[in-house]
Amino acid sequence: MTKGNINVSVENIFPLIKKFLYSDHEIFLRELISNATDATLKLKHLTNIGEAKVEYGNPQIEVKIDKEGKKLHIIDQGLGMTAEEVEKYINEVAFSGAEEFLDKYKDSAKDSGIIGHFGLGFYSAFMVANKVEIITKSYKDESAAHWTCDGSPEFTLEASDKTDRGTEIVLHIAEDSTEFLEESRIRELLLKYNKFMPIPIKFGTKEIDDPDFTPKTIKDKEGNETTEPHKKITVDDIINNPNPAWTKQPSDLEEQDYKDFYRELYPMQFEEPLFNIHLNVDYPFNLTGILYFPKMTQDLNMQKDRIQLYQNQVFVTDNVEGIVPEFLTMLRGVIDSPDIPLNVSRSYLQADGAVKKISSYITRKVADKLKSLFNNNREDFEAKWNDIKIVIEYGMLSEEKFFEKADAFALYPTVDGSYYTYEELYNKIKANQTDKDDKLVILYASNKDEQHSYIETAKAKGYEVLLLDSPIVSHLMQKLETTKENISFARVDADHIDKLIKKEDTTISKLDEEQTKTLDELLKEVIPSEKFMVQLEAMDSNDSPFMITQPEFMRRMKEMQATGGGGMFGMGNMPEMYNLVVNTNSELVSDILATKTKKKQERLINQGLDLARLSQGLLKGEELTNFIKRSYEMIK
Repeated sequence: MTKGNINVSVENIFPLIKKFLYSDHEIFLRELISNATDATLKLKHLTNIGEAKVEYGNPQIEVKIDKEGKKLHIIDQGLGMTAEEVEKYINEVAFSGAEEFLDKYKDSAKDSGIIGHFGLGFYSAFMVANKVEIITKSYKDESAAHWTCDGSPEFTLEASDKTDRGTEIVLHIAEDSTEFLEESRIRELLLKYNKFMPIPIKFGTKEIDDPDFTPKTIKDKEGNETTEPHKKITVDDIINNPNPAWTKQPSDLEEQDYKDFYRELYPMQFEEPLFNIHLNVDYPFNLTGILYFPKMTQDLNMQKDRIQLYQNQVFVTDNVEGIVPEFLTMLRGVIDSPDIPLNVSRSYLQADGAVKKISSYITRKVADKLKSLFNNNREDFEAKWNDIKIVIEYGMLSEEKFFEKADAFALYPTVDGSYYTYEELYNKIKANQTDKDDKLVILYASNKDEQHSYIETAKAKGYEVLLLDSPIVSHLMQKLETTKENISFARVDADHIDKLIKKEDTTISKLDEEQTKTLDELLKEVIPSEKFMVQLEAMDSNDSPFMITQPEFMRRMKEMQATGGGGMFGMGNMPEMYNLVVNTNSELVSDILATKTKKKQERLINQGLDLARLSQGLLKGEELTNFIKRSYEMIK
């Protein structure tokens, strides 16, 4: 038997490991199973190239709880270690990283996952155990070894009578970590971190129907015919899927395989995904994965933390901001890359050069997939537009390269249910919706019902009206106006249609200068100036007498501030101000001027104003009650 001191100058390494990683001490199981997986895969490689003259077989990793003995066992059938290798890899190599760890982190805050970054994965066992044993036999023809350490720098290393190849780690669980002796807790961790590990993981046994048993028809005690009960057999409970869909070639998968894998990832999700994107690249970095577009809500915050990040099928995190482009954090699925460091902080990941390239690649791949979906089945793409537009619009705003590519598939729906790409829209409306200053005016509505009368007025002139109703559309319009040449967006209720798209011909007012002045004074006496700016406009006599509009710039700035941005304009604290456009050529205006009594004039003005407010959903409460009462009196 050998006794010795682990090669480290700081004697309180184990308490420090526990202290620095206490908030994330559950990762010990991930680390130990990752080591077991590596040992198994290395053996597979050595047998494939003929260097290991042993039978690889069908190895598995087993996790066993000994609750009475307060022990947790992790057993693999990998390449194992000789006593010399234990001495080297456990006592020396790992602890050369330990000193670096201490030097760098002893005075800083906790950095969960830092152990693996310094080659200390095995020693994470001491976060939950007060003694750890390694019983191991190499695939080489050498004696087995038994290493024991109680959390001090002292260890023992002696021969073992283990005869089968592989390594068994025995953790003597500490009093403050007895949760890791509970089957439910270990199962939870195995499913969280190791659900898709490439080597089968056994955790206990389970009973299943015997697949080779054919039930016979038998008679019960009363002589009635019945079917013989199904025979049960006990099998290993393999809790992981070693060959998940993302590790296969897209050509080997059917649409149903992708749907089944989505169910595997999100068993509590009942809606089918809209479509998927299979990522598969081996240069300039390695990356595989499957991303799914779920049905989106209008809420930007509800969707995140659904993409799972893996390194060689080992779960790393589901907080992928900074690794995946932000607009894609609303998607679901899996990304797996050996080039993503397994055990470092997110700030480290975000600064990593390989990670930045991965982010850029994913953006391009998603854009290419969306383009091909649009080209291959436009009708289906249009049908799904409302459920995916929030991701695409967000991407156009946040990623310049995605914005450039999105011209090929981003859609602009109209109130009548037609869908145009930007180029199609431009060609469709250019002749009719270019104003006298040669600017193309793109009209849109955000609510078909609330803005119905304005939409109808625009359509009567042959104008197309888009339906743009996502919460970030104001930001997107701003981006398009600054990127595309000589265009502007205007909501149909931002002004009278002839003001929104100004043509050369102007309508002449029926009123002379004196009548116009009288009307202006009358209106300003009745209409509250803190809410409405009165504008007298000469329009078609059939147009509405009174029309309420809200200036495009002011409303848009308020909307942008509400969804982040636009705050510099200070619009959020401003009272709601509207324009009241009064048609000087309307019959109502003529009636107001012809009416002899002040009281009746006020009544007509209030009625006209309230009708305009009603059409915009601005008439509520007591004012609505008074309007209804006044309207009945006028009918009488």
